[in-house]
Amino acid sequence: MFINREQELDHLEKIYLTQRAELFVLYGRRRIGKTELLLQFCKDKRSIYFLASQLKESDHLKQVMEVAQHVIDDPLLKNMTFRDWESALIYFAQKAQEERLVVVLDEFQYLCEDNPALPSLIQRFWDLHGKNSRIFLILCGSHVSFMEGEVLAEKSPLFGRRTSQKKLTALSYRDSGKFFPDYTNKEKLLVYGMLGGIPSYLNRFTIDFSQNLKETYHKNIERSIINELLTPQGYLFDEVNFLLRTELREPRTYASVLQAVAGGMTRLNEISQRVGLSTTSVNKYLSVLRELGLIERETPVTERAPLKSKKGIYKIAENYIKFWFRFVLPNRSLIESENSDLVYKQMIEPNLSQYMGEIFEDICIQYVSLFGKEKLMSPPILVGRHWESDIEIDIMTENLDGSHTFGECKWWNQPVGENVLDRLIEKSKRVPTQWQQDPRYILFSVGGFTESLIKRASEEGVILVDVYDLFEE
Repeated sequence: MFINREQELDHLEKIYLTQRAELFVLYGRRRIGKTELLLQFCKDKRSIYFLASQLKESDHLKQVMEVAQHVIDDPLLKNMTFRDWESALIYFAQKAQEERLVVVLDEFQYLCEDNPALPSLIQRFWDLHGKNSRIFLILCGSHVSFMEGEVLAEKSPLFGRRTSQKKLTALSYRDSGKFFPDYTNKEKLLVYGMLGGIPSYLNRFTIDFSQNLKETYHKNIERSIINELLTPQGYLFDEVNFLLRTELREPRTYASVLQAVAGGMTRLNEISQRVGLSTTSVNKYLSVLRELGLIERETPVTERAPLKSKKGIYKIAENYIKFWFRFVLPNRSLIESENSDLVYKQMIEPNLSQYMGEIFEDICIQYVSLFGKEKLMSPPILVGRHWESDIEIDIMTENLDGSHTFGECKWWNQPVGENVLDRLIEKSKRVPTQWQQDPRYILFSVGGFTESLIKRASEEGVILVDVYDLFEE
C-alpha cells in the first residue's frame, strides 16, 4: 500500500523534468518507505533500478548489466561486461546524452562495503562524464550514519556534487490512519500510538481478521498485536534488535540506553545511573541515537537558549520503539513460553489508556503544527510543551500575530468538562510574563466535551478539538 509522499514524488518529478544531470541522495531508517517511493517514481520512466545486497562487486555488476538489458536498446550490451562501477556509470551516461535515463543504486552502503573507494569513483565519473549528460543518478541508503557521514558530509568525495537530497521521515498520524479506512478515528490513533508512522509496520496491521472471526475492528487490532508483536515469529517481535544490529556497532549498550529512557529515565544523570556508565559516555550514545532519530531531546518551549538549557529531557522519538520497550521486552519470557494472550490481557490492555496519554500529546502537537492553522487563527511560529517544578502545560504556542495559545490534551473515555479549562487558564497565568500576552485556549479530547463546556467555549472563543477534527481534511 503506497500512501502519501506526494511532496517527495512532486520534488522528484520537478527535477526529473529539468533534463539536467541530477545526483539525488535519498536516505532514511529501514522500513520508512524509500524503496517504494523510488519504485513509484520510476514506474513510468526509462529507468534502471538496482537493489544492492551484501555480495561481491563482480556479482553486483553482473546483476546491473542484466537489469540494463531490459531497459536499454543496445544489441552490444549482451556481450559487454562492466569491469567496475565507473565504467558502468560512464556507459549509462553515454546512453543518457539524448534521452533522460534514471539510474537508482538502492542500499548504496552495501556497494561501498566491497569497494570503499566507490564514492571517489562516482565523484570522478560525475566531474568528467555525468554532469554533461541527462542522467538522473539516485543514491539511496538505509544506513543513516553512513549516508550522512560518507555521502553527504563535507569530508565525503561526493560533497558538493549532489544536486538535491532528502531524508525520508515517518508519516504523520493522519497519513498513518489512511492505512485503515474502516477503523474509527480512535482506533487509527491507537495503531499510530503503537507503530508510529513507519509504512512497513502499518502494513502488517492491515490484515483483516474481523471478516473471518466476525469481530470488531478493535478486536482486529488486538489480534494484530498478538500476531505481530507478541509472537516470537512475528514480524515486529524482534525488529528493534534487528534495527540496532544493522545500524550500530554496540547494539546492547544502545538498547540499554533506550530501555532506560523508555522506563522513565529522562535526564542524563538518571540514564547514566541506570545504564552504569559515565555521563560522558552516555552522552555520546545519546548523540548517536538522536542522529538516527530514535531519541529526541526536548526543552520547555519557553526556554530562550534550548541548546544550553539544563531543563532538557530525553524521550523515545518513535512510537513503535516506545511500545516495544514498554510492553514487549519486559514480557519476553512469557511471550516465548506461548503466553501471548495473557500478556495482552493482563499487561497491555489495562495500561493502554495510560500509555496513550503521552502519545496523544504528541499527536495534538502534530495537529497544531501541521493541520490546525485555520482553527488557531494565526500560524504558530513556536510549538512545544512547558514544564516547571509545579506545573505542566501540554501545548504552548507563540503565534505570528503575537498571541499565545495554551492547550490541554485528554485521552479520556468520558467528556472533558469546564474544570479542565479552568485549570488550564490558571496554569497559563504562571508562565513567564512575555508568554502571557493575548492568551488563547485549545482543548483536545478523545471522549468529546460536555454541553456546558461547548456552550462556554463558543462564548469565550475557546477551541475544542475532538477525534473527528483531528482527521478532518
